[in-house]
Amino acid sequence: MPKTRMGVWGVGVWGEKHARVYASSPETELAGVYDRDAARAAEVAARHGVPAFPSAAALLAECEALSIAVPTVAHLEAFEQAAAAGRSALVEKPMAVTLEEADRMIEIARRAGVTLQIGQVERFNPTLIAARPWIGRVQFVEAHRMALFQPRSLDIDVVFDLMIHDIDIVLQAVGARPETVSAVGVAVLSDNEDIANARLEFANGCVANLTASRVSQERLRRIRFFQEDAYLSLDLFEKRCDLLSLDRAVLQAPKHPLQMAGAIRKRDVEIGSAEPLTLELEAFVRSLRGEGDGAAPAEAGRDALAVAEAVRAGMRQRARQWASTSPVS
Repeated sequence: MPKTRMGVWGVGVWGEKHARVYASSPETELAGVYDRDAARAAEVAARHGVPAFPSAAALLAECEALSIAVPTVAHLEAFEQAAAAGRSALVEKPMAVTLEEADRMIEIARRAGVTLQIGQVERFNPTLIAARPWIGRVQFVEAHRMALFQPRSLDIDVVFDLMIHDIDIVLQAVGARPETVSAVGVAVLSDNEDIANARLEFANGCVANLTASRVSQERLRRIRFFQEDAYLSLDLFEKRCDLLSLDRAVLQAPKHPLQMAGAIRKRDVEIGSAEPLTLELEAFVRSLRGEGDGAAPAEAGRDALAVAEAVRAGMRQRARQWASTSPVS
């Protein structure tokens, strides 16, 4: 099967990774890259032996589909241009700045007859993939996502930068959007919130408590699922999954209370070693051929954005309440 010619629009820190994957995958050929920073585009292009196109139009003319990894504020405009050229795209998260923009992107894709998917790359973390068959009727979720401070993506807050990954994971696990959202956030080193905590409550009774920080002293990505008869603890960074389940047969047998611990079973969950971004981009390309579901669909990107907006609104409301009750110095 011929390789699919892929392009990358926007080759900053993350977009360059897309270029690397397309250049090295046996299923794709990197047609070239484009970035408004011509020097940066030339640097990345030279690294992979491909053209650095002088314009987005030139890139679109030479690729079959592409990744869009420009700043969030430019997602709508970039995808609109790609769709007009008949090119399907994977747009990095967050999908858009507002829900109105996300809805417009979905409508643009429908009218143009192209595919729009969203780069919620954590869906392809091998730890989550391995754990997914064991995730059932979730009753409580607790997630902690901590990152060292980096002077990038500061145009958005930590919810849109980091927490949105865990929002997407929770929405996929529960299969619904929350009924109520409360949150608190603090701006520490940037003009937007750098630390945030959110509580999501769902109609079926499930509660998710999510914490994200981009000014931490350590890198941490952990999420725990509590459900009937089972507990899963996932370390998405270290690629480890602890699964504890309850053996009802042992529990129902006549036992001494001190022997009840024998009803708890610990399973070894085998975890693959593949890079999440490689899995995501290969899934995206295969879906264009009608093979598999691909990356996160645009509707899932919109749902995660809607919850992120609700979290942001909750943070801002809490900040106003705090300011109104703080003593004047």
